[in-house]
Amino acid sequence: MSIKNPRKTLQQRRKLRQDMTEAEEILWEALRRKTLGVRVKRQYGVGPYILDFYIPKVKLAIEVDGKIHLKKVVQEKDLNRDVFLTRNGIEVIRFKNEEVLNNLENVVSKLHRMVKRKLQL
Repeated sequence: MSIKNPRKTLQQRRKLRQDMTEAEEILWEALRRKTLGVRVKRQYGVGPYILDFYIPKVKLAIEVDGKIHLKKVVQEKDLNRDVFLTRNGIEVIRFKNEEVLNNLENVVSKLHRMVKRKLQL
């Protein structure tokens, strides 16, 4: 049984693609045409979780976090999610909405370096 894109999250993933946050939309526009040299998927399911963005070729999850992620209960959920993903060989990188909105070039540059490093491994 595959843990990737489980059928039970299909409707939720579709809804999330339609209702992306402003920061997610901006980052998606920057990444969608193989800007990083690899294909990026959005609202991708892994196990019980839906990742904001995922790069299958290098097993990298990209999360764009709003202010709700400052709450302790959400941080605990994020930690559990990150542990699950790490155990399944997926590295997670998180950016705050403000980083994407105010410094997109730096975010894309950091992602480009990570992808390049992971491709060389």
